[in-house]
Amino acid sequence: MRLIAIPALAALLLAGCAGGRDDLRNRPLAANPSAFVAAEIAFARLAQDKGQWTAFRETAHPDAVMFVPQRVVARDWLRGKPDPAEAVKWQPHAVYISCDGHAGATTGAWQKGPAHGYFSTVWLRDPKKGEMRWVLDHTDTTAMPREAPDFIASKQATCGSRPGVAIASGAEGEDMAVGLSPDQTLSWTSIVRPDGSRRITVRMWDGTAMQPVLDNQVQAPAPGTPR
Repeated sequence: MRLIAIPALAALLLAGCAGGRDDLRNRPLAANPSAFVAAEIAFARLAQDKGQWTAFRETAHPDAVMFVPQRVVARDWLRGKPDPAEAVKWQPHAVYISCDGHAGATTGAWQKGPAHGYFSTVWLRDPKKGEMRWVLDHTDTTAMPREAPDFIASKQATCGSRPGVAIASGAEGEDMAVGLSPDQTLSWTSIVRPDGSRRITVRMWDGTAMQPVLDNQVQAPAPGTPR
């Protein structure tokens, strides 16, 4: 049994014991890395229970995108798509969340038959209801399976004031999009080139700069994946 090295969950439970029921109802949702891990695990379980593309449809944010290898609007691409007979399996290995806890990125490994690879998913959390929806899903194959860690690593962006995010644009012919957490301490940039190569980068505020924590690069021609 693997342990999740996420102390924020215990801190949240202790905080809940300090006040009365009214305080609990009115308190804003705290940053909680384990909630994003739980969302990813539930997503993977849903794929096994109800079907791969059914799980993607039921958990997608209205603005969710996928890469096939070009960027597509997930809900359009998934509409009416039949579930494969065998759903891909996947497990989270690490999670990175914004200071305010309203956005997070998970990454890990997937397997399907003899194929294997990695995935990166960006999640958005409703600040009032706590509902999780994925807004970006990226995946690729790997030459060797990714080994599961003993602990699911977690990291939270530094809180406090920070300068505004610089405006950037892609090179000519590139399809580039940038996403930001509400507090701008977590960002995700996706670039898809005409030849099908792509790059997805997730950055976190460390108190001084936006530091990359995930950098997925796929060369052209992009191989197809089952996830």
